[in-house]
Amino acid sequence: MQTTIASVTRPSAVPPSSSESPAADASAAGQWSSYHLIRRNGSVVGFEPSKIAIAMTKAFLAVNGGQGAASARVRELVEQLTAQVVNAVVRNRPNGGSVHIEDVQDQVELALMRSGQHDVARSYVLYREKRSQERAHEQQEKAAPVAEEDSGIKVVDNGVRRSLDMAALRATIEAAGEGLTQYIDTETILKETVKNLYDGVPVDEVYKSAILSARALVEKDPAYSQVTSRLLLHTIRKEVLGEEVSQAAMQSRYADYFPTFIQRGIEGGLLDPKLAEYDLTRIGAALDARRDLQFGYLGLQTLYDRYFLHIRGTRIELPQVFFMRVAMGLALREADRETRAIEFYQILSSFDFMSSTPTLFNSGTLHSQLSSCYLTTVSDDLEGIYEAIKENALLAKYAGGLGNDWTPVRALRSHIKGTNGESQGVVPFLKVVNDTAVAVNQGGKRKGAVCTYLETWHLDIEEFLELRKNTGDERRRTHDMNTANWIPDLFMKRVMDNAEWTLFSPSDCPDLHDKYGRAFEEAYLGYEAKVARGELKLFKKMPAISLWRKMLSMLFETGHPWITFKDPCNIRSPQQHVGVVHSSNLCTEITLNTNDAEIAVCNLGSVNLPAHMKPSANGGFELDHDKLKRTVGIAMRMLDNVIDINYYAVAKAKQSNERHRPVGMGIMGFQDCLHMMRVPYASQTAIQFADESMEAVCYQAYWASSELAQERGRYPSYEGSLWSRGILPQDSVAMLREERGGNVEVDDSSKLDWTSLRARIKEHGMRNSNCIAIAPTATISNIIGVSACIEPTYQNLYVKSNLSGEFTVVNDYLVRDLKKLGLWDEVMVADLKYFDGSLSRIDRVPAELRQLYATAFEVEPSWLVECASRRQKWIDQAQSLNIYMAGASGKKLDDTYKLAWLRGLKTTYYLRTLGATSAEKSTGRGGELNAVSAGTATAAVAASVSSTQQAPNLPEPEIVGAACTMRPGDPGFEECEACQ
Repeated sequence: MQTTIASVTRPSAVPPSSSESPAADASAAGQWSSYHLIRRNGSVVGFEPSKIAIAMTKAFLAVNGGQGAASARVRELVEQLTAQVVNAVVRNRPNGGSVHIEDVQDQVELALMRSGQHDVARSYVLYREKRSQERAHEQQEKAAPVAEEDSGIKVVDNGVRRSLDMAALRATIEAAGEGLTQYIDTETILKETVKNLYDGVPVDEVYKSAILSARALVEKDPAYSQVTSRLLLHTIRKEVLGEEVSQAAMQSRYADYFPTFIQRGIEGGLLDPKLAEYDLTRIGAALDARRDLQFGYLGLQTLYDRYFLHIRGTRIELPQVFFMRVAMGLALREADRETRAIEFYQILSSFDFMSSTPTLFNSGTLHSQLSSCYLTTVSDDLEGIYEAIKENALLAKYAGGLGNDWTPVRALRSHIKGTNGESQGVVPFLKVVNDTAVAVNQGGKRKGAVCTYLETWHLDIEEFLELRKNTGDERRRTHDMNTANWIPDLFMKRVMDNAEWTLFSPSDCPDLHDKYGRAFEEAYLGYEAKVARGELKLFKKMPAISLWRKMLSMLFETGHPWITFKDPCNIRSPQQHVGVVHSSNLCTEITLNTNDAEIAVCNLGSVNLPAHMKPSANGGFELDHDKLKRTVGIAMRMLDNVIDINYYAVAKAKQSNERHRPVGMGIMGFQDCLHMMRVPYASQTAIQFADESMEAVCYQAYWASSELAQERGRYPSYEGSLWSRGILPQDSVAMLREERGGNVEVDDSSKLDWTSLRARIKEHGMRNSNCIAIAPTATISNIIGVSACIEPTYQNLYVKSNLSGEFTVVNDYLVRDLKKLGLWDEVMVADLKYFDGSLSRIDRVPAELRQLYATAFEVEPSWLVECASRRQKWIDQAQSLNIYMAGASGKKLDDTYKLAWLRGLKTTYYLRTLGATSAEKSTGRGGELNAVSAGTATAAVAASVSSTQQAPNLPEPEIVGAACTMRPGDPGFEECEACQ
């Protein structure tokens, strides 16, 4: 078992700290206040055992490398040896005193030698002298850099051997580091680049070597990510333009190349010929080459691999060309196309707003399928079922994400009149849906993705819950398809009241599918009365709590089905006058009506919230409402344009989208904003910011839609909507409370002038039936380099894997703070690797920073729900809300999802838990993690589920199984990116 330094280095003569917290132990410097260290120069400083451990770890780093030093065995050995050294040093000084640094070093050397670590002992003894020599050597190298006249390396360029042009290579690397020299060392990149070359190397490999050399340094400072991106950009320019072009020359080259790009794209069968009708000279002159420098490596590599257009594998797009192509595609039907295209380009290329992945893929192309999400209802007949599966394939082909409502399909053993037989139920058809999603892989860009929804009263619900299990009949399993529970409020009331629940086949009670609120309750009670009278033969009764427990059990074991709530989605829907919301979408943020004749469509994009923060009077940051208004106004116009430009593979989707004109503008970078404001996610201030920022975004979006209505006309189904009745989204919270008879605990406060907005909507109406939906933004947030949507920080240091490869991700805000304190070094990097990106066990980091940079699994899930509740009151659709839970238990799951219902949430998304492979690395006295909880700033929570993956403390039946441990970088984690 491992223990912390603080708990093993206390001499017997020194009384222990009154705190039993390792962090408190470490911070209680008083226990060493009577001991001092004499340095070589004669100065006297306080004795700090933790510095012995740090220096010893550096010695292990020098010998074993970063991964070796971060291993559990090495860390445990360092702590044991540190304890031995400290006890040996203070043994003869029980009442305090001074000790010379040479004596400490002698004890360290002795401890290392006794433990058999001879190489490390030598490294430690020579540590300070070695560092001195290294510094002197570095100074010499800077004074006499690598000879640029002739490196001795020959490169092959177009079949011709020539000497490597060291001056050009150095200039390229130095240009990549422009503006970042306080964080990075270009000389190190150059040395590593040359070191990896060989005689006769192709010239293209030289710059690949530079990219890899810079990339390897990202964990030392996040600024190296920008350097790597700029080196990659150099390579992309050569591929696209046919020659090496410097950043300084790109402003003019962009303008020159743009008309050529349009011509090449049209001739190559990629671009819409209408793009050639623009004033290409004016458009090309608007491209801003400086914005190429904004990218991090992950963002640019993602664009290069998956977004830039290519002809037979050769890219024809550069970053600013790409953004302008998207903007031009969205402005095709504008009266002043050039002005609007440039306006759209400005907010895309500045990263103020980013359109969803389908829009980025397809805007301006021959197949302009720009919409993100499609929601369908499957009818209860064989023709309708296979028509729905065909529609899935057609919609997925061009990057659409799918949400299917399967509730109308009759249950297992239901009577089939046409054949006088019995139905096989929903599950066998879902296997076909699953395999269709795999088969239609969106042109190799990403897998097809679909989520199936089923209401909780459906007689097949128990088998539906098990679709993602890894055991059982594989013919009744769907490992590649997402599933979600569509839960009526009556079920939750029965769970709360510990009452019975009855399952029916929809063939016996088809009207339940279209009812919600009190109407649903009345109809449901009527069918239960029929059961009591013996009029319904196909049903099943069970305790509601038993079904609820099974829902949570499967959610814990497989991550599915997700928990979503039918009644809030319908009672608060602006469009309840023309239909029913029967499901959400692939990522649970879309809540639109569907039926046999309408496939709901939503067009997504997200505002980069950190880009709309400005310095405040108190020295911090606050929301810039003026800039937000401008960005949201332009973004809403772009989203509305998608409806008219979009390519519709299915007629029912076109009819629905043009009738209701819904869009879904969201946000990303919420966690970045909290870092800028120096606010922990687990705090009342964060909840308040979630409330106020979402109010501002929604206010501006609804205002912009009303302005569009004044210019372009109201959406066709406007009359009778909540908008037309003067009921805004926050007003519908009261409607939900009334329908439920309570059970809605939501803060109702507001800050903006909603009276003026009501008056404007009354006069001009709305252009869009729905305006706001917070999508996951898994990929577009990578492109612009901010945290995904409303997510807390996953880890402060980790490796992200996606279709573009593996990328080191470091929390830039944390690195800057630790550098100011002199704490960012190779030991800190090793510690973060060892503790899975968490600061909670690194005691030398101040408690304030540990709280500020608490990771997702250290934030109690109740904080996530509370922030989401404040947002939800303003949103006319929903939000993709992942629940992160360390130490998952039945009680914790029960409490969290009941809280989500009570707080009026419409939907939740994945449950992310820690698996056995993520067991705590340092157990201290009681296995605590310094986690942020609802009750205190730092409180102990379990670090992981047990090695058997059982969740303790669950009322029978117990949750048992492998926790859903999908995280950023895991295969399938970004499967939902179709929705953003």
